[in-house]
Amino acid sequence: MLMKMLSVECSYMRVAAEKGQLDILKWAHANGCPWDADTCRRAAQIGHLEMLKWLRENGCPWDEATCFRAALYGHFEIVKWAHEDGCPWDEETCQSAAIGGHLEILKWVRANGCPWNALACQSAAAGGHLEILKWAREHGCPWNADTYRFARMFNRSEVVQWLRANGCPETDFDELDEFGDEGDY
Repeated sequence: MLMKMLSVECSYMRVAAEKGQLDILKWAHANGCPWDADTCRRAAQIGHLEMLKWLRENGCPWDEATCFRAALYGHFEIVKWAHEDGCPWDEETCQSAAIGGHLEILKWVRANGCPWNALACQSAAAGGHLEILKWAREHGCPWNADTYRFARMFNRSEVVQWLRANGCPETDFDELDEFGDEGDY
């Protein structure tokens, strides 16, 4: 009866992964409890490399979210291992490293071919990570008016000043007035 209840969905495995309970994961797997890519995502998110390796050795699927969650939470070794072991990644990995403030991860994933787009600059601006924003722009990351908008929305005055001084397209939305007076920047 217990395994029938657990097999309804993968939440049991997800919670065990999220809590770092490798022994419980092993027991649940041995007793037929299903898992999905979210199990790997949660192991990556908490930085549990041993668990992630075990999951993969035992056939648990993963996806791009495994890399971007590891990048978001600053788990550099997991990002490296996952990529080297064939885990897919996409622009969200760069975006997550930027919003999380993890410049070294961003540098590494870019050096290893991870794609990016304007969301990386937007995320750095929203997070107030000026050093990351500068590095991204120096290395060709695109930006747009949303980069400026997010810096304004989250009251990142130092970032807004730098964006203006460096030619970032500015948002011309009247709604920005609710985020502060132009004189604040």
